[in-house]
Amino acid sequence: MTGDKDGRAAPEGGGTYLPPSIEAVWGLRERPTKGPKPGLSQDRIVAAAVELASAEGLAAVSMGRVAKELGASTMSLYRYVSAKQELYVLMQEAATGAPPEGLVDPEAGWREGLERVARELREIYRRSPWLLRVPVSGPPSTPNGVAWWEQMLRAMAGTGLDAGEKLAVTLLVAGFVKNEALMMVELAEAVAATGAEPREAMLQYSRTLRRLVDPEAFPEVAKVIDSGVLDHADDPDDEFRFGLARILDGVAALVEGRAS
Repeated sequence: MTGDKDGRAAPEGGGTYLPPSIEAVWGLRERPTKGPKPGLSQDRIVAAAVELASAEGLAAVSMGRVAKELGASTMSLYRYVSAKQELYVLMQEAATGAPPEGLVDPEAGWREGLERVARELREIYRRSPWLLRVPVSGPPSTPNGVAWWEQMLRAMAGTGLDAGEKLAVTLLVAGFVKNEALMMVELAEAVAATGAEPREAMLQYSRTLRRLVDPEAFPEVAKVIDSGVLDHADDPDDEFRFGLARILDGVAALVEGRAS
């Protein structure tokens, strides 16, 4: 490697620059062990940031706030993590963790494999909902991120889909899981803001719509309201299974088309 004008290490041959912290999690360079504050490390910084996000949400995480939690100066953190966005990536890596061993069984079929990965990812979002607020900075760039990607691709190994189609399916399934989890969190927050129980909140919503919706102007909406389906809170697990099944039905049609 050679140095660039900013003093950062750049790969020889014009390769892509990797932040030192990302190289560290891949084992491509040694982690700093000495700094302005003895005992400070990348792992400690990330752990403090994750704890802060879990307690107060991602918006509470800043380099200054994390430094305060560690009893260190803000500038001392930049020896280990160069920017807040980079810290987000490392937090995501720590909170997501590695896929469970044996998550995807090649003998069980592609559909069961994708279902199992989707359910595990959903549980991760349930445990750490602040992950849903992390801005997308690009494709997986950390070991755990790539490992989850590998599991989804491994599930589709025998489908006959080409690389581009497999990639599209991984984005489709992962996007559905994240969007469903985010919607559940936002709905829960909206219900909590009313101070009512979920069932009562749904009844209030249904009553409000009945007052506002003109059946002549919105006949289909009126039919849904009159059916009573909005009078009770749906089981989020049922909603998740239904949505995932419909997506995988579409993938199944694609797989069958390639087979024929």
